[in-house]
Amino acid sequence: MTFQNSTLAREFFGHQNHNPDKICEAFKVDMNSQLKDIFSNTIFKTVKNKAITPRNPSQQKYVTAILKNDILISIGPAGTGKTYLAMAMAMAAFSKGEIKKIVLTRPAVEAGEALGFLPGDLAQKINPYLRPLYDALYDMMDFEKVKALIEQDTIEIAPLAFMRGRTLNNAFIILDEAQNTTSEQMKMFLTRIGYGSKAIVTGDITQTDLPAGKKSGLIEAKDILTRIKGIEFIYFSKNDVVRHKLVASIIDAYEKKQNQT
Repeated sequence: MTFQNSTLAREFFGHQNHNPDKICEAFKVDMNSQLKDIFSNTIFKTVKNKAITPRNPSQQKYVTAILKNDILISIGPAGTGKTYLAMAMAMAAFSKGEIKKIVLTRPAVEAGEALGFLPGDLAQKINPYLRPLYDALYDMMDFEKVKALIEQDTIEIAPLAFMRGRTLNNAFIILDEAQNTTSEQMKMFLTRIGYGSKAIVTGDITQTDLPAGKKSGLIEAKDILTRIKGIEFIYFSKNDVVRHKLVASIIDAYEKKQNQT
C-alpha cells in the first residue's frame, strides 16, 4: 500500500483540521479492502475443492514474487506457508500447461544417524526426508493421480544429490529445507535451471542441521545473490505463521533465549 494512494491519505490530506477518528476509520476501510483482495486470490483448488489462497500480506507478496521471478528465495520460520504455497503455485502452473514437470527436492542431512546404518534400501533410507513433500502433495491432489504423475516422471520427488549434472527445462523446481544445503549444493541446485523453468528455494536459517563449522548454503546465498536481477528474496517472520497460534509463541521464546546468549 502506498500512503499517497490510500483512502487514509485522501482523508488525511483532504482536510485542514484532521479528525483522528476519521483517519482511523479510513485506515480500517483501506486495510479491509486490501485483505479482501488477498483472500479472494485463489491459487489452486485441492482435490477436496478447498481453495488455497494467501492468508496474509506477506504470503500475497510471496505469491506475486513467484510469478515475477525465475528464481525466488524465501527465508523464514516454520509454519509461514513457504513450501506449501510454492507447491500450490507449481500445481497451478502445471494445470495451465505452463510447465511440463514439477521437481520437489530436499537435502538429506544425516541427523544423528548415518544413512548407511539405517535399515532398507536407498529409497527406504531417504524416504523419511521427503515425507513432508509427499504429504503436502497428497493434500492437494488425489492419491492415484499423484501416483500416476510420479510414475510418468511428471512429478519428481528426490534428494538434492540426485539433481547433480542435470539441466531442467520447462520445470517448476522447489528446494525445501535449504538451510541444510552446503555452499556447493546450493550452487549446484541454482545452476540446474533451464529454459522455461522456475526455481523456488525455501528455508529457515535459524534451524540448520549441518555439522558445526559448516556454513549454510542458504545463508551464503543471502549474502552474495541479493543484487542479481531476476533473483528475489522474500522474508517471513513469526508474525506470518499460519499454523497453531502457539507456534508463533514458541518461535518468539526461542528468539528471546538466543538473544540472551
